Amino acid sequence: MVDQQHLKPLAEENFFADGAGSRPPPAHSIARGGLRDDEQYFTGKIGNDLAVTMPVPVTRDVLERGRERFDIYCAVCHAHTGEGNGTIVQRGFPQPPSLHEERLRNAPVGYFFDVMTNGYGVMYPYASRVTPADRWAIIAYIRALQLSQHAAPSDADKNGATALQTVRK
Repeated sequence: MVDQQHLKPLAEENFFADGAGSRPPPAHSIARGGLRDDEQYFTGKIGNDLAVTMPVPVTRDVLERGRERFDIYCAVCHAHTGEGNGTIVQRGFPQPPSLHEERLRNAPVGYFFDVMTNGYGVMYPYASRVTPADRWAIIAYIRALQLSQHAAPSDADKNGATALQTVRK
């Protein structure tokens, strides 16, 4: 098999009439894994508008994956709490905004996806480092972080509210 005849890509060959050794892909072909038919999932937008809902169900596994990815990619600047005072900031890097600012608590989820994908200000784009699935998991975790810092006892379910009252006494 090692010694079999083969064409060298981009080299001149006489196999084809035009002398090219390789062929362009057929029209409308899609690279394996390249079909991105869910616009919201892959862009964070619906048309020209930022998505306001998550395109994936938020489960415990998604939140755990989001926390793991957040700790790897985001916490160095945004800190583990999302306050914006991570290790890099403490060493002189410009401070990012706190994820708990009202502006960001009210931002649509598509905004976070767009910022992670394309970057913003001094934040470098993470599209080549973080898959779309992980970006959505990070967004789910960011929303959980935001809720954790701005929750009221009435936000808990009935059993959770009772447990909170017992702890406070």
